[in-house]
Amino acid sequence: MLLLPLCTPSHQGHAPFMAFGISSWQSEEERKAIISDLKDTSLETLEKEKGSRISLGVWVTKAEEQAQPAKEMTVTYSSSVANATFFGFHRLLLKWKGSIYKLLYREFLVFITLYTGISVLYRQKRFFEKLSIYCDQYAEQIPVTFVLGFYVTLVVNRWWNQFVNLPWPDRIMFLISSNVQGQDEYGRLLRRTLMRYVNLTSLLIFRSVSTAVYKRFPTMDHVVEAGFMTADEKKLFDKLASPHLKYWVPFIWFGNLAVKARKEGRIRDSVDLQTLMNEMNRYRSWCSLLFGYDWVGIPLVYTQVVTLAVYTFFFACLIGRQFLDPDQGYNGHELDLYIPVFTLLQFFFYAGWLKVAEQLINPFGEDDDDFETNWCIDRNLQVSLLAVDEMHMNLPKMEKDIYWNDTSARPPYTLAAADYCIPSFLGSTIEMGQVDAEFLHGEQWPWEEEKFRRQPSVLRRVKRFLSVHESSASPTKGSYSRQTTEA
Repeated sequence: MLLLPLCTPSHQGHAPFMAFGISSWQSEEERKAIISDLKDTSLETLEKEKGSRISLGVWVTKAEEQAQPAKEMTVTYSSSVANATFFGFHRLLLKWKGSIYKLLYREFLVFITLYTGISVLYRQKRFFEKLSIYCDQYAEQIPVTFVLGFYVTLVVNRWWNQFVNLPWPDRIMFLISSNVQGQDEYGRLLRRTLMRYVNLTSLLIFRSVSTAVYKRFPTMDHVVEAGFMTADEKKLFDKLASPHLKYWVPFIWFGNLAVKARKEGRIRDSVDLQTLMNEMNRYRSWCSLLFGYDWVGIPLVYTQVVTLAVYTFFFACLIGRQFLDPDQGYNGHELDLYIPVFTLLQFFFYAGWLKVAEQLINPFGEDDDDFETNWCIDRNLQVSLLAVDEMHMNLPKMEKDIYWNDTSARPPYTLAAADYCIPSFLGSTIEMGQVDAEFLHGEQWPWEEEKFRRQPSVLRRVKRFLSVHESSASPTKGSYSRQTTEA
């Protein structure tokens, strides 16, 4: 949804807004037409319509002359690499959004320009050739690969840990829907309030770590206007004098309301209450972990060292990788080319590696591959309220499944998926086939033949030297005798 704040010209700058919803799934032409109609509508007419069209969204100023296109989701390419094919990654090389070309083309052009400029200058001064050899000799002593590789690994691990710890309300909404009883209005209000506190907690965390969410909800008034908090709750929230981030306040409200529901019999068992509180604590842990990642980042010194190592290396390459005059007989400079292909590839890889770390070090920004936190807020609120309200005790009619009398149920395959119908794996020894499976009893055991067959051989000595364990296919004679005695 888009929320359009509309105001009179006399209140520009500090105008109170009135929010009117535009669905993000509408087409671009429909969104432009709605905004055009709203601009031509009088303020009195808009005030009458207020309330029926308010929804969640991004605050867009009236001064926009045309509707802004909806921002696309995070760049995904899973469908393009679903199957391993010949040169399967080549299709990804032509993508622009979120690509290395988009991130690196400025630095790449600067590097080529500087290299070309230096190349033109040095051809007029022989002294530069000695400096080029010196820089090329000592540039390799900079441990770019080690420093940069370890740094990017740290950044990627940190980025992935933040993703897997995003607060999702799915687990707790299942518990609220099944454990908080009552299909009357109070029971519905109780479940929706508990779920709203859960979503309010994640919203407060996202406001503190995500620039996109903060732009959408710059003040607590916007949070109230969006429906995550009531006016009375905001008063209680503001009265709590604390210099620290108060994202934990909805947790306390949640716990107190859950205990009240238990006393009123809406939660019928203390075990259910304990399960609900444990899940809420898990949700709190996710939120606090995101706050911790935002608070304690990768040490600045480490980031500075990596950046200096990369740029120092390529500054030395600007001079040291010049093609010198072959007539001077310098070692390794038999060819005089104008395009340093491998140096450009090295810049592309190393600088691109550094750009990957730069983009992933804070995934709550506004880069192409940053987390879509606003989408998470919208999705979590809609899905969770649907689960605890309309789906509460709303069960479909039970019917017999199509495999009711079938003991070997096998779902069908389409013709396109017929090749994926494979037999079950029964173990690697199943392919050995039949062996001599008859048991030997008593004196039937060929002791002398077995002793002669297992005489030390050259192959067995080699296996023993290589510590290869060769298990015996028959029990020892002593163990056989002990079994006979016990019998």
